[in-house]
Amino acid sequence: MATSLNIMLNQRSHKTLKATGIVLILIGIVGIALPQFLSMAIALFAGWLLLLAGSIAMYMTWHGFRNSWVAWLKPFVLVAVGLLILLNPIAGTAALGLMLAMYFLFDGFAGIGSAWEMRPQKGWGWLMFNGATSLLLATIFILGWPFTSAWLIGLFIGFSLLIDGFSLLMLCLATRPVEE
Repeated sequence: MATSLNIMLNQRSHKTLKATGIVLILIGIVGIALPQFLSMAIALFAGWLLLLAGSIAMYMTWHGFRNSWVAWLKPFVLVAVGLLILLNPIAGTAALGLMLAMYFLFDGFAGIGSAWEMRPQKGWGWLMFNGATSLLLATIFILGWPFTSAWLIGLFIGFSLLIDGFSLLMLCLATRPVEE
């Protein structure tokens, strides 16, 4: 049994959808223009986040479960992985590249599924295009991994955000806001 998704946007949501699309397009262009910088920035950001999360987990473990060696596993892993990424961001980009390929696979299947549910409404083809593009990016990434991770992460995230923004903008242009 096929169902369809009915999109009803009020004036405010319509403007927000348009603004989000434009912002994603701009961020995507920056990522495409500076892919290696974005790749390293993402790896270092992830390393710092893991280090921070590990420090918080250590604090919580110290105050609640300090005598349990099992409770110390998670903080140790978080800190160790965070430090590994911070000390060797190239290896960190390779690991992030593999995770990003998995993200693009899931994003592609989710986008295609959403488009399939939305059809035959206006704009569903743009969501299908978005999902198919994510699947293509995942395939390219997996075939070149780990050697291309240093620049593909930034390039693909930039490209994905560009397509996401373009799809949202086209969906916005294909629909009319409803009166409240």
